[in-house]
Order: sequence, then structure tokens, then C-alpha cells
Amino acid sequence: MTTTLQELTERVSAAVGEDSGLGKSFKVDLRGEGIIHIDGAQVSNDDKPADLTVSISQRDLKALGTGELNPMTAVITGRLKVSDMGLAMSLQPQMQALFSKLS
Repeated sequence: MTTTLQELTERVSAAVGEDSGLGKSFKVDLRGEGIIHIDGAQVSNDDKPADLTVSISQRDLKALGTGELNPMTAVITGRLKVSDMGLAMSLQPQMQALFSKLS
């Protein structure tokens, strides 16, 4: 069953709560399915600049959250692209915690 962008945005907003814990603005480009922009507790579908942009399909995002897809495997195979690998690596625990709340 496919989740709509609005449903996924609402899940992300609920998972973020009072603060994403990332300390940086973060944009998820769902590869043609829309954008989710996270900045602290603010979650929107605005395509605004962010400190880190992650490009991934909605299916692979869910697989990351459930642990079915390893983040490094996803990067190596091109299923996950990041705008700043160093920043992505430093935020990996926080991103994994956030993604796990979406599954």
C-alpha cells in the first residue's frame, strides 16, 4: 500500500515532535513523489534549501526505517544520495532514529 505524501509528512511531523534532534535543516527528496523539509520542529513540503539533502524513493525510505536496507549499501548502489556525505555520516544515528519511527 502506497502512502501519500501528506500521510508521510504527517508521520514525519509526529516523529519529529518538538525537535528533530538533527541540529541542521534536512530535506528528503522522494524522487518525483515530493519533498519533505525538516528544520527543528518545522516539517513542510516546501522545496527550500537545507543543510543536508537526501534523495531516496519512498519505498527505500521505509526499508531504511525497518532495517531492511543498510544505509551504506543504499549509498553504494545509488538508492540513496546525499548532498554532504560527512554531514550525513555525523547525523546517521539521528536520521536512523527518525526513519525508524516512520515504519
